[in-house]
This record gives sequence, structure tokens and C-alpha cells, in this order.
Amino acid sequence: MHTPQVTEHFENPRNIGTIPDADGTATIGSAASGEMLKLTLKIEDGTVVSAKFRAFGCPTAIASGSVLTELVTGRIITDALEITASHISNALGELPADKQRYATYAEAALKTAIENSLSK
Repeated sequence: MHTPQVTEHFENPRNIGTIPDADGTATIGSAASGEMLKLTLKIEDGTVVSAKFRAFGCPTAIASGSVLTELVTGRIITDALEITASHISNALGELPADKQRYATYAEAALKTAIENSLSK
């Protein structure tokens, strides 16, 4: 059973898609494995001004990507780097242990996308 927050983000995902001229990108997992999250970020003056995601997997995977984009948009990079899997899980109504990996994937995608933007 999914939390109401997971159901809401699955049925009405926010910021789905890809930013064509993204400053930072990351893909965690693969579609072949059945679980994938791609995150693209637009960063201006050290602030994440836009975040979009594409996910392949269960409702919790999609909800994790959706809520991540809401949590990161508008944050300066140093604050964005402080977002953890726990923050994502909490925003989704406390994910059960067997679904925590999706919040972990989302955290990894965020940190990788920011690292990617800083390396340019």
C-alpha cells in the first residue's frame, strides 16, 4: 500500500521531462534493470532554477523523482546538496524499508547532477 503522498506524486507527477540545455545531468540505474531515474538541472547564479526528471519503475520510483524536483527547485547548490534520502522519504510520508532504495536513488541522482554541473 502506498502513502497518500506517493499516490499523489505518482498520479500527478511534477516536473516530468528533460531540460534540453541542462547544466547538470545524472542517470541512476537503467531501464533494462527495471529501475531508472534521470535528473536534469538548470542552475543560474548558484541556484537550481529548474529540475526535471524521467523515471522508469514502480509508483514509488516516479514519486521520488517528482518530490525531489520540488525539494531542490529554488535552492542554492550548497543547500541542495544537503537533501538526503531521508528528506525525500519524509516528503513522501515515510517510505517503508522495502521502498527506501528509491529515495536513495533520487539522492544519488541529485548529488551526481550537481557534481556534473560543477565539473563544467
